[in-house]
Formats: sequence, structure tokens, C-alpha cells
Amino acid sequence: MKGLKKVLACGLIISMVAVMSVGCGSKSDDAKEETKEETKTEETKEESSNEVLKGGGSNIIYIITPSHSNPFFKTEAVQAEAKAKELGYEVKSASHDDDATKQSELFDNAIADKAAAIICDNAGADATVEAVQKAREAGIPTFLIDREINAEGVAISQIVANNYQGAKAIAEKWVEEMGEEGEYAELLGKESDTNAGVRSSAFHEVIDQYDGFKMVAQQAANWEQTEAYEKMETIIQSNPEIKGVICGNDTMAVGAQAALEAHGMTDVKIIGVDGSDEAADLIRAGKMTGTALQQCALIAEMAVEQADQYLKKGSTGLEEKQLVDCVAITKDNVDKLKTFVYSE
Repeated sequence: MKGLKKVLACGLIISMVAVMSVGCGSKSDDAKEETKEETKTEETKEESSNEVLKGGGSNIIYIITPSHSNPFFKTEAVQAEAKAKELGYEVKSASHDDDATKQSELFDNAIADKAAAIICDNAGADATVEAVQKAREAGIPTFLIDREINAEGVAISQIVANNYQGAKAIAEKWVEEMGEEGEYAELLGKESDTNAGVRSSAFHEVIDQYDGFKMVAQQAANWEQTEAYEKMETIIQSNPEIKGVICGNDTMAVGAQAALEAHGMTDVKIIGVDGSDEAADLIRAGKMTGTALQQCALIAEMAVEQADQYLKKGSTGLEEKQLVDCVAITKDNVDKLKTFVYSE
């Protein structure tokens, strides 16, 4: 009887081991299949990003930007349109007004018109990805300017100004004008905008090397001129001895300068970033130290040239993400600047 029990026990153990082996083998096979599917998906994505887009079939280039009421964006559109026409394309230009829904509709229009390519200064780093992907699936390549999107391999090119380099370059000029010392204030752009942080960090990388500087106020004015004026008014009341102001863009710099001038503070050293005509006028008048020109006209022309190259040869020959250096504009070279175009 004992022998029989031993035989039965051994049989049970062998059966359990066999079942476990089959079970483990099943899981292993499943894992292999999952890995195969993941690999296949990645290969499909890679093939998709490497696929040459032929365009929709027409000779139309769509140019989609924020509102043309802003001189910066108007310059982008005008320069891109001029270059496209020079290269023999028909052009359709429109504004999304920083509305992602409207932008999506404009992309739909471009697809319906079988556009050859789309040039776009986008309405949102995340919101724009779907629109660009939709154009891609229709065979239409998109070339982004001024603002990036949070995806790679969807657009053909993303061409933006080198904000970090530009902010550092103009900060160095400001430090010289300030004599490497003094109390100063900073006006920041929108906290949600990456460029606001990039420019501020670049400013401080230069300024914070000097023990003679003291930042007495730092406030967000959200890129707005009126808000900058109001914030500057408040800063002046608490810090009437400030000698300098660093601003994340020219619009805020213009607002800050107006507030300072209203208080008779005409010798305060002010810098901004953009390269606007308003800033240029203040620099010529000695009321602003300088600005960092974002070469939006050049960037727009580059995008159209790359679109033409891509449509004709299947490649731009360049990386998707491209940085274009800014130009530090001061009293010494301001006369070479007009409507965001710098002429050597």
C-alpha cells in the first residue's frame, strides 16, 4: 500500500510539473508575440517617418500663422508668401489666431485643396501634432516655423530662433551698459511658454556672474505691453533707484520704458527680445539699450526653400529641428534693422 501511495504521489508531482511547464511555455509564447507586435509597431512608425511625402497634387503652398495684426507674424507670412511665389507656387495665406480648432480647420482646407506643402507657425505645441499628422497622412509635408511641437518625425522641419543664444548676447551688451553693477528688475513672459523660461535663464547666466548686480523685483507681465506698464509702475514705487530692466520680449520692454519715462526715469537701461520696429525706434532714440532680433523673415524664407527642396528631391538634406541664431541689436547696428529684417 505504501508503495502504491508513493507511485501515486510521484505521478501527481510529474503531472503538476507538466502543467506548469505548459503554462510557462504559453506565457513565454505570449510575451514573444507581444514583443513581435511592439517591434512591428516601431518599424511601422519608423517607416512612416521616413516616407517621402509627394504633396497633395496641386501647386499650392498654404501659409498658416497667428494674427497678422502682430507685425512679427505678418512679417513671417509676407516673407514666406514672397519666397513661395518667387519659386513658382500659388499661395494661400491664413491666420489661426492662436486657436487650435481654427488651425485644424485650416489644415483641413489645405488637405481639401490638395496643397503641395504647409508652412505653419503653430497654435500649440501639443494641439498641433494631430493636425500635422493628418496632413502627413494625406501626403502633405508640413514645415514649422518660430514654435516647435511636442513630437518628432511628424513635421519635415521645425525651424526656430535660438532664444537662449539671443538672450545671452543682448544680456552681455546690457551688462556693459550697466557698468557691471546696479539694482534691476525683470519682467517675465507667460509662465506656460517655454521661451519665457529659456530667455530668463539665459539672462541670468550672464548677469549672475557679477557680484555688483542686485535683482530687486521679478514679475510676470505675460508678454503684454499694458501689463508691463502696470507692473513697472508698482516696481518703481518700491524701488525708485533701479538702474536697469530686463524683459522677456520687446512688447514688455516698450511698456516698461513708457512707465519709467512717465516718472522721469530716462536713464534706465532696458533690453528685450524680438527685434520689433518699436524697440528699434527706442534704441535709436537712446531710450532702450537693445534687443535680440529673432530672424523671423529669414526663418520663413528658409521654410519655403526647404519645402521646395523636399518636394523636388524628397529630402531637405537637413535635420528636422534647426536653430537660427538671433542678432544682438544696439545703437551700433540698429539702422540695419527694419521690420524684423537685418541687412548686413
